[in-house]
Amino acid sequence: MKIATLILCSLLFTTPALALISRLQPGGYYFGQAPPGSQVFYRDKPLHLTADQHFILGFGRDAELRQQLTLLSPDGQKSELFLQLEPRSYRIQKINGISKRMMEPSAEELVRIQREAALASSARQHFSNLSNFREPFIWPLKGRISGVYGSQRILNGEPRRPHYGIDIAAPQGSPVIAPAGGTVRLAHQGMFFSGKTLIIDHGFGLSSTFLHLSKILVKKGQRVKQGEKIALVGASGRVTGPHLDWRINWFNERLDPALWVPSMSR
Repeated sequence: MKIATLILCSLLFTTPALALISRLQPGGYYFGQAPPGSQVFYRDKPLHLTADQHFILGFGRDAELRQQLTLLSPDGQKSELFLQLEPRSYRIQKINGISKRMMEPSAEELVRIQREAALASSARQHFSNLSNFREPFIWPLKGRISGVYGSQRILNGEPRRPHYGIDIAAPQGSPVIAPAGGTVRLAHQGMFFSGKTLIIDHGFGLSSTFLHLSKILVKKGQRVKQGEKIALVGASGRVTGPHLDWRINWFNERLDPALWVPSMSR
């Protein structure tokens, strides 16, 4: 089979006429469209295609800046598409005064943490053919941004995992709305770190996660519409005050929610 190397070429890959545009950087995403009957592969795995051959691909925080897609035509011809991501830097946040118990979970708590992480991962890995991922996303809550995606947190002087969401400070009980439509895949009433936790599937591997809620207003399996009230802001789990931690995933790749919405206006 002949293999051709392509730069973004409208003959084989096109940018679809979607409300969302590609954001080619770590934490970003790419929307594309393949010719009829073709398959698209990423890291040797086929991507899910819509009926009109659209697809979405997400890039993690530390993604390589050069990304490769392979297209397999109906007659067996292979072509390659290379995407060049723009580099980005991340903020360092220092937080002191965290209690020892929050810093060092017990052995029993670690078992619970692992079990809950598996539940969240399973919810995010779910594939559905919902088309809500094409909607232009809106903010689930408006308020002061108190934490940003990708930032490295240093707690009591110890480096921790990067932050994978965007934190929005708001009073306890403030309404949280769905940034896009979808199906509820997880509605957990109390995880160790994230407290009351909600995950909504927007389709084709894209999901939103909402952490530290005071109340969840929807149930697992329920369909929700964009703008529908789904939860209330809280301070459940391991936090220092009421806020919403909103996260977006493409399967288990953690994306930057700020790249999905316009600048916040209050």
